Amino acid sequence: MRVAQRAARNSSRKNRVALQHPRSARLLRPADFARLRESSRRIGSAHLNIQYRASDGEGARLGMAVSRRVSKRAVERNRIRRQIRESFRLHRADLPACDMLVVARQSATSQSNLQLRGELETLWQRLAKAAAGIER
Repeated sequence: MRVAQRAARNSSRKNRVALQHPRSARLLRPADFARLRESSRRIGSAHLNIQYRASDGEGARLGMAVSRRVSKRAVERNRIRRQIRESFRLHRADLPACDMLVVARQSATSQSNLQLRGELETLWQRLAKAAAGIER
C-alpha cells in the first residue's frame, strides 16, 4: 500500500515540475534589469507594459516592477504581482527564450484579477509573435 502511495506522489511531482516558478525563471540581479532597460523592445496594453529582449538562457525569465506609484497599499501591489507571476507560470512553456520585465501602470489597481489575467494572456500571445523575430 505504501509503495503505491509513494509512486502516486512521485508521479504527481513529475507533472508539477513544468508548472513551477523556479529561481532560474526569474530576473534576480540588478544587471539583468539594467540590460533590459538599456536595450529592449516593448509591448504595451492599457494597464501593463512588457519590456523584453532575447536571452542566452534556456527559457523565459520574468522580472516585475509594481512600484508605490501604482498603489500605496502593499496589498494591492502584491495582488498584481501574484497575478503576473501565476499567469507567467502557466504560460512559460509557450513563451520564447527571452528576458522580460512586466511593469504595472497605476490603472492596474482598478482591474479585477480576471481582467488582469485576460490582459496578460493577450500580452503573452503578442510577445510570442513579436519575439519570434528578435536576434540573440
